Amino acid sequence: MKLKQRVVLLAILLVIFIFTKVFLIDNLDTSAANREDQRAFHRMMTGLRVELAPKLDHTLQSPWEIAAQWVVPREVYPEETPELGAILHAMATKKIIKADVGYKGTQLKALLILEGGQKVVFKPKRYSRDYVVEGEPYAGYDRHNAEVAAFHLDRILGFRRAPLVVGRFVNLRTEIKPVATEQLLSTFLTVGNNTCFYGKCYYCRETEPACADGDTMEGSVTLWLPDVWPLQKHRHPWGRTYREGKLARWEYDESYCDAVKKTSPYDSGPRLLDIIDTAVFDYLIGNADRHHYESFQDDEGASMLILLDNAKSFGNPSLDERSILAPLYQCCILPET
Repeated sequence: MKLKQRVVLLAILLVIFIFTKVFLIDNLDTSAANREDQRAFHRMMTGLRVELAPKLDHTLQSPWEIAAQWVVPREVYPEETPELGAILHAMATKKIIKADVGYKGTQLKALLILEGGQKVVFKPKRYSRDYVVEGEPYAGYDRHNAEVAAFHLDRILGFRRAPLVVGRFVNLRTEIKPVATEQLLSTFLTVGNNTCFYGKCYYCRETEPACADGDTMEGSVTLWLPDVWPLQKHRHPWGRTYREGKLARWEYDESYCDAVKKTSPYDSGPRLLDIIDTAVFDYLIGNADRHHYESFQDDEGASMLILLDNAKSFGNPSLDERSILAPLYQCCILPET
């Protein structure tokens, strides 16, 4: 074989060798990265897994005392929560000692006090699981299961800004009516063989009650935040007008974020970044109804934006409402992770 042919052959073999080695290394690196991703995913899932265990073996504190101690200015619960299952179990099973109409708002809810003096907010089931809410992205009644799902998404994302929520079945005849205030009791009625109530709220009507299946009603239970952490309500800077034909400024002014950045509490501190976090969160759950939000009182913009009232979510799985992300695409910033 001539020298030139041998050189060409060696060059071809060298190229094949290099490509083979690179391919194998890349495959090994990719496999190693995939294995590490899988391990990280399993660690996350293990940390998020919750068993509704009734006992708190390592402490004499009540579930309510533990949950109250968790709350700090920037989170409702800590990253490590071994007691979470016991607290959720207590919320789902503890005896109801008082029932009243819900706090002010547009949607039906009831304020319950559980054994041990803990307040919770009960939102009744209004739709079947597969019901699709048509119309505007904020249309329809509250979805109780949306509150539960939103709480667990808050855990997955690591925000830890949503109050604890769990599903619960209650017997309206034996658990609620005997301990109900006159104001709540006056809104009970029977439709067919089902016990119903319509409560007191802006949109509550006797003609649109929430009805149990017989006497048993499914709903969500949200843990009331401790009274030592009073809340302050704020109008959301990207709130909607809810008026046909009338747009909010952010809906037509692409430089709107520049104006927001010049106003308190968005001109300093973490509040604007919290607004953007919340926009991403709301987009994922399909919540286009966050017209107001709460923070802790007298915080001068330092506390978190608390992810309360997430029930106008998961109404239509086929709808991705881009306008929910307006704070993100108009401000073009994200918090550092």
